[in-house]
Amino acid sequence: MKIFFKRIIFKFSKRNLVKIGIASIVLLLNSHLLFAQSPWIALGKKTSSLQLEKGFSSFDAGGFTLKLVKSSQTVAGLLPKSVKGFDFVPGDSLKVRSADGLYHLGDINLRLRTITDTAWKSYSTAAKRKPVKAIAMKNTLAAADLSETLAADIPLTIKRIWELKDGKLVLRFQLSNKTSKAVEIGALGIPMIFDNILDGRTLEQAHAKNVFYDPYIGKDAGYLQVTRLSGHAPSLIVAPIGKTPFEAYNPLNDDKTPRGIAFEGFYEWMVYSKAYAEKEWKNAEQWNTPTSIILKPGETRNYALQFILAGAAKDIESKLIENKRPVAVAVPGYVLPKDVDAKLFTKYEKKIKSIEVYPFGTLTVKVAETTKKGWNSYFIKGVISGRARLTITYADGLEQTINYKVIEPESEVIASYGNFLTTKQWFNQPDQVFKRSPSVITYDYEKQQQVVQDSRAWIAGLSDEGGAGSWLGAMMKQLVHPDQTEITKLKQFVDSVMFGRIQLKDGPKKYGVRKSLFYYAPDSLPKDTYSKDINFKTWSAWPKKEADDLGRSYNYPHVAAAHWVMYRLARNYKGYIDETSWKQHLIDAAETGMAMVNIAPYYAQFGQMEGTIFYLILNDLKNEGLNEEYTRLENEMKKRANHWRTLDYPFGSEMPWDSTGQEEVYVWSDYFGYQDKAQVTLNAILAYMPVIPHWAYNGNARRYWDFLYGGKLMRIERMIHHYGSALNAIPVLMDYRKNPDNFYLLRTGYGGLMGSIANITKDGFAPAAFHAYPSTLKNDGITGDYGSGFFGYAVNTSSYLLKHKEFGWLAFGGNLNQNGNNIILKPTTAAKSSVFVAPVGVWITLEAGSIDELDYDPSTGSIRLKLSKADEHTPRAILRISQPAKIAGVLKYSLKDKTIGKRGAYEIQLSEGNTTEVILSK
Repeated sequence: MKIFFKRIIFKFSKRNLVKIGIASIVLLLNSHLLFAQSPWIALGKKTSSLQLEKGFSSFDAGGFTLKLVKSSQTVAGLLPKSVKGFDFVPGDSLKVRSADGLYHLGDINLRLRTITDTAWKSYSTAAKRKPVKAIAMKNTLAAADLSETLAADIPLTIKRIWELKDGKLVLRFQLSNKTSKAVEIGALGIPMIFDNILDGRTLEQAHAKNVFYDPYIGKDAGYLQVTRLSGHAPSLIVAPIGKTPFEAYNPLNDDKTPRGIAFEGFYEWMVYSKAYAEKEWKNAEQWNTPTSIILKPGETRNYALQFILAGAAKDIESKLIENKRPVAVAVPGYVLPKDVDAKLFTKYEKKIKSIEVYPFGTLTVKVAETTKKGWNSYFIKGVISGRARLTITYADGLEQTINYKVIEPESEVIASYGNFLTTKQWFNQPDQVFKRSPSVITYDYEKQQQVVQDSRAWIAGLSDEGGAGSWLGAMMKQLVHPDQTEITKLKQFVDSVMFGRIQLKDGPKKYGVRKSLFYYAPDSLPKDTYSKDINFKTWSAWPKKEADDLGRSYNYPHVAAAHWVMYRLARNYKGYIDETSWKQHLIDAAETGMAMVNIAPYYAQFGQMEGTIFYLILNDLKNEGLNEEYTRLENEMKKRANHWRTLDYPFGSEMPWDSTGQEEVYVWSDYFGYQDKAQVTLNAILAYMPVIPHWAYNGNARRYWDFLYGGKLMRIERMIHHYGSALNAIPVLMDYRKNPDNFYLLRTGYGGLMGSIANITKDGFAPAAFHAYPSTLKNDGITGDYGSGFFGYAVNTSSYLLKHKEFGWLAFGGNLNQNGNNIILKPTTAAKSSVFVAPVGVWITLEAGSIDELDYDPSTGSIRLKLSKADEHTPRAILRISQPAKIAGVLKYSLKDKTIGKRGAYEIQLSEGNTTEVILSK
């Protein structure tokens, strides 16, 4: 913690102290430093029970050096031989984490009852440690009877064995019923303790030493993937041997290692979970059916996990196949709109015995042709909205579960979202003190009411991510699916509240953005101003001076995006808003970017969530010939990129570690040709954005503290598709369009893109995120900061057409048909405004109009588009063609018989009665 404290103090020069305000720094220190530092000091004062003074044992364990604590035979080090000085487990915090109740790799947790009992009793090797009894067993590295470190009344004898099998390290537990009564094992958890403790480390140290890990909660086919923060090899796979299913993933919240913004917490691999499902988890629908097992008197069972070294994250699936583990690949992923014709490919050495769908009828599954290399292939269709689970049973009895989320067609999801925002969340009532009306305000779905007061000022204050999220989402929705009624309301908001209240409209600080319109000032306002049911005695209940502060750069992209959407509506459509206002809206967007670096310079040194907006604004300034504004903005963005170029890991944040700055850092690094920094950034994203056969984790960029700042149920918890999923999908898919042979990038990015809309309810409510804890497994109760993620969806939604070497012709965001040699794509995205044709690397985007159908001829490379017919607002299509991928032999594409217009785009008059056809050719 001391290292982080020094880092913060070092960065706050006198100049920056003035600019960002003393109050902001005090809040930062209070909420981050003091919160994290004191518990570590207290933890270090606890009595050690691991008896580290008795020493350690080291073993040659295949690709690892395994270091065990002699007294406990738990892991003190798991060091891959291929990387010097790197440890998968938190070995350097072993001493401070050596008291009772702190978990280590090699521990086990149980809930048991005899067949005549009704109550479960818990047992843990970590609860009250005593030295274990080492035992001699053939062909093992180390073995121990754990009886001494478990309660005396435990009805089982438990032995733990460390061994090598086929050159791989294995952790095995042998459980024997030593009584005359049958014993039910209602919970069996194996703590997964790897070094995700970021406290006290710089970004450079964290990326060199730390890991993140992600679960595939897939029963017998499940695994845990452990990746280094840098994204570099090696990664680690923890996979079962024999019958050790990954049934549930349980947070070890009883471990006293201080959890916070620099430490997410540890988890355990649950083999059985019935005892939890009956009590703590009884109100949640689990990913898998909770089970238990009966151990007869004298009966013995073994449970084992193997530790497999892999390359980078992209190599994990091939390593699983190499080790004869089941692998699944879904196209377009595991979030499945009802109108999408999806595919599923599975690979395992045993034949499939059966496939079951739960709940019944939620999915249809039809067998397709097996691929050349023996992948099973299926057509999958979503039928009923909600969670759906496939259970594949193989001939050897192995069960694999794959969790899908079925949603309505994207166009319906987005339409419902926009309607909810501008009706249920439309705040249009007297608000004399805070002047927030009219606006789109935070909404509490559980109470079915707007949130007009909150102890976190920003939630009700229309700024920061947690308050701006809803109106930002409403604005970005118009980019995807414009609606006249919604636009009319939003224009009122922009003209009267956003530009003039949230953002200063005049004066020396013009274009500065306030942190919140809501504030806490009980001494200067009437007594009945604030609810008596809310505790405002907290740092987050900002006084007016703090709420008015202009120094938080993260607030500026939201406002810039709103100005930019207004520009696009005025420039590209007819009748939505005053068409002559386009230039001023674009200039206002650009000036917001300039204000960010001038008025909020400290935080502007970091990549911003939604920072891609400044790249989009810059491109439009160039296209419009606004050269002075273009040059000024580009120069400022290059200064920032040049600063990032000097850093090993150029995506710092107001947090010790973050997963949102990477988006903008990649975009500008790529734009200015700093490809080394773009690659470093992409590698880091791929390390925390996994590809896993489960809708909740597939493409889910890691985030675990923003329920505190933007949620209703406030706790440190892995967030399911928080806004990071869609924001990080921006650079991943940008890089895929440059490298269309990299199928892994497409799967990662598309998983994040679709994950961002997976949690929207049928009536259009969009939560801050979905709760991952097995006790909850549901949407958060308020909208919070969801809109930042929807920005990522809105600017990045697209269809992709490709030919995979093994799986053949595939579509993401569309349905395929084949007519002779021609491949026909029908987009299923909400906007239907962009398509990437991977074989020729062509990126087609429409700023107005939509694509009804694309016809690709692989023999000639010709692309025929059918553009949707005109409507009252869209008499013409604005179409751009680019070729981000450099593919040998592919020449420049253009529209046949069409000339590029002044803005660098094709302007195509649309037919009012039929589709309009255009042809792209080389």
